[in-house]
Amino acid sequence: MTQIAEPGWELYRSFLAALRAGSLSGAARALRLTQPTLGRHIDALERALGTTLFTRSQHGLQATDAANELVAYAEAMASSAAALVRAASGSSREVRGSVRLSASEVVGVEVLPPMLAGIRERHPRLALELVVSNQVRDILRRDVDLAVRNVRPTQKGLVARKIGEVGLGLHAHRRYLKRRGTPRSLDDLGAHALIGYDQETPVVRSLQTQGLALSRAMFSLRTDNDLAHLAAIRAGYGIGICQIPIGRRDANLTRLLARQFEFNLEIWVVMHENLRANVRMRVVFEHLCDALTTYVRGH
Repeated sequence: MTQIAEPGWELYRSFLAALRAGSLSGAARALRLTQPTLGRHIDALERALGTTLFTRSQHGLQATDAANELVAYAEAMASSAAALVRAASGSSREVRGSVRLSASEVVGVEVLPPMLAGIRERHPRLALELVVSNQVRDILRRDVDLAVRNVRPTQKGLVARKIGEVGLGLHAHRRYLKRRGTPRSLDDLGAHALIGYDQETPVVRSLQTQGLALSRAMFSLRTDNDLAHLAAIRAGYGIGICQIPIGRRDANLTRLLARQFEFNLEIWVVMHENLRANVRMRVVFEHLCDALTTYVRGH
């Protein structure tokens, strides 16, 4: 009986590209391969695994159930391959190469960019890859090298440093307040346009346990995108919650009911413990810790 060789990584890479693009031509462009080569990779992987991964239609490629079952494993391979490239991209003595980090929407867009610019000025041979998402990326699986998180990490094998806590406060644009007036108590909020969540999240439940009575029906604008929430405050839609340092740096935003409403959000910087000996990882980790400490204390 002839034994079929184990599929190489390039076949799984082509499989993922085809899955994401939905067509052989799109996958080939993404990987800078010819379409026939991409097609041969898919055929070879199907033969090696003994299953059909895609069906062809006029709308492109349709993933089969077997393909969907492979996605998580192929993505784990992709993360490991990317981590390997990053690990090999710099010497042990020089701060150069790639560092991949993740942060929540607001932190990634509103807080980190000046800090990353500072790192780049000091270390121009460093390349930073920023993943902006409220989904927690898996550091142990090496989806990212470092992460800025708002909850205490519970996994073992991580280096985690608590930076402190940043306050969340009610804010509104002064244009809105000129039009609708300024609330003097929490009870007054019922007469205002409030910006809040659409689907209940762990953060919302945490606020509820701290004594804040929240319900979806309270809000005249509901969104689970934190950047859309912040943009609505800045547009003068109504009253919403944002980090106090972010609100403070915008002259058009006014913090409301400061003595009656303030809740804190933890900030942690996290990386895999195996990366402590890597110079560039350690440099980025320490720079972020220092810069975020200044940010939190500025509150």
